[in-house]
Amino acid sequence: MADILPKLPLPPPPHGKSSYYAPCPHCDRSGLKKDKHLNISLVKNVFRCARCGWNGGIFDLYSYYTNTPRDKVRDELKRIIGIGKDDAGDSKRSGGSVIANAHAQQAFIESPAADITTRHTVYSALLSMISLAPDHMRKLISRGLPEQAILQNEYRTTPVVGGKALAKQIQAKGHSLIGVPGFYKDSGGWTFISMWRGILIPVRDIQGRIQGLQVRRDNQEKRKYRWVSSADIEGSTNGCGAEGWIHLAGPVRERILLIEGPLKADIVHHLTGQTVLAIPGVNSLRHLEAVLVDLVEHGVRHIMTAFDMDFLKNPHVQNGYAELVNLLGRMDLTFGTYLWRPDYNGLDDFVWEGCLGHTCDV
Repeated sequence: MADILPKLPLPPPPHGKSSYYAPCPHCDRSGLKKDKHLNISLVKNVFRCARCGWNGGIFDLYSYYTNTPRDKVRDELKRIIGIGKDDAGDSKRSGGSVIANAHAQQAFIESPAADITTRHTVYSALLSMISLAPDHMRKLISRGLPEQAILQNEYRTTPVVGGKALAKQIQAKGHSLIGVPGFYKDSGGWTFISMWRGILIPVRDIQGRIQGLQVRRDNQEKRKYRWVSSADIEGSTNGCGAEGWIHLAGPVRERILLIEGPLKADIVHHLTGQTVLAIPGVNSLRHLEAVLVDLVEHGVRHIMTAFDMDFLKNPHVQNGYAELVNLLGRMDLTFGTYLWRPDYNGLDDFVWEGCLGHTCDV
């Protein structure tokens, strides 16, 4: 990826970064500086747009920007970069980029995600050591969750300091931090990432185990929700990225709702009593098929999607929704879509405000 980027009309990666965001040619058309949704990974050699879902590898990216047929890309790159000969020749013909790229990757030694048992154990230990700030408690209550449900769901306020102390305490309990997103090693040893202030949200599997953490950032209008991740931290080793895990709120039942966002799923589950499955975003379906297969085996037969009402006019969400419908159509279940008053964008808002806070049917 580092070898071909200088040959494409894309901004160069910031110094010391192993991934970065650039404008997506499919959906970032405003020209605004903040519109950069295409993530390019120099370590994994892949790209993906967080908004429209466009993704692929080195050949796909080169093919798109140069109009080279994809089946001809390999030969083209071999010709202009010099791939396919001896290693020394590669380094000379590419101006040392092969060696430079290898050194850059060594600075970011990432670990694959640990198994679910390890992640759940470490995250449970972490959440037991930190608390929920009063303003975050009030915020959650204002969205329809009573204090008992808030405590049961284990929401916490992001720790802004003390990452090394937290990591040390967790290790003292005998837990390994390798492959747990949010933890990484720097020159001083293991630590937990320092991040934006916000509400930590556990993302749970169908057995209630914590797969990963999301954070709802304070005072943000766009990209409010971000994964807790320790990938691509300059000078770090053994960091780990989050993988867009699917969240389930409530017991497995024959009929469930499918919604966008773990926190929203928790709220709708509490207010309606229905079981709610949450994807991170309508364009983030990577793990959904495997989860649906598991749910079907456990008795799920019908799914109703309940995405925010702005999907009716947002083409990027509509594209993701079309992909979702194709996926559901391949599964052994029936499905449909809920619509409600558009002045309530989210189902959680409609249920909480429209039903005056009382438990009601969707």
